[in-house]
Amino acid sequence: MQSISWQALSWCFIPIIIISGIYIAWKGDVKEVLIASARMLIQLIAVGYVLIAMFNNPSPTLTLLIMGIMISAAAWIAIRPVRHHRGYLLPAFISLLVAVSLHLFISVKLVLDMQIWYLPKVIIPLAGMYFANTMNAISLAAERFHANLHEGKTAQQARISAFKGAMIPQINTLLAVGLVSLPGMMTGQILSDVSPLIAVRYQIMIMTMLLGASGLGAALMLWQLQRKAAQLKQQSIPHQH
Repeated sequence: MQSISWQALSWCFIPIIIISGIYIAWKGDVKEVLIASARMLIQLIAVGYVLIAMFNNPSPTLTLLIMGIMISAAAWIAIRPVRHHRGYLLPAFISLLVAVSLHLFISVKLVLDMQIWYLPKVIIPLAGMYFANTMNAISLAAERFHANLHEGKTAQQARISAFKGAMIPQINTLLAVGLVSLPGMMTGQILSDVSPLIAVRYQIMIMTMLLGASGLGAALMLWQLQRKAAQLKQQSIPHQH
């Protein structure tokens, strides 16, 4: 596979400069994209060194610790659109934990049939993809649910509308894969000289697991939010009388 030097990598700042220019021209908050880009750079370099250490000394304790950090960060990022409201963080954490854990088990034990489940070179990349996609679905679901309630819809109507909205990116991805795009994991494997047919099998696993984890995560999040909304409504009824 073609190696990339740090000097060549510096050309990747061009897209950041372009988007920053648009932010500035349109009076947006350019700090948002600059901070996000800086965090991406620092976090990826840091995780590169962490993964090297983990690959050399695989440990279930360290793997679980890293996954704990991942789920905590994912839950915090997922509620970003509704962070100014209380009561969203714990439902997001629970939804991520249940949805991703289930689909990691299916992937690692049933599909890949790994004897050592905690191998970092397998479990961490898979967990990262599952957490990221489920996080986005939960974030969309929470934002849509809150907006729908604010518009006067019932909790049940808000839940259905929010779930449909959260699943749009997942459905679009399934429809586009192979026709519009080659997903990242498949592209990486092909660039690493893996047979396209083998890469396809891995990608089918990834796509189905992402669909399941994202959908289940969004559904669990909305189920918890609907229950909370119903409880708040019941509590407010006596005060109305």
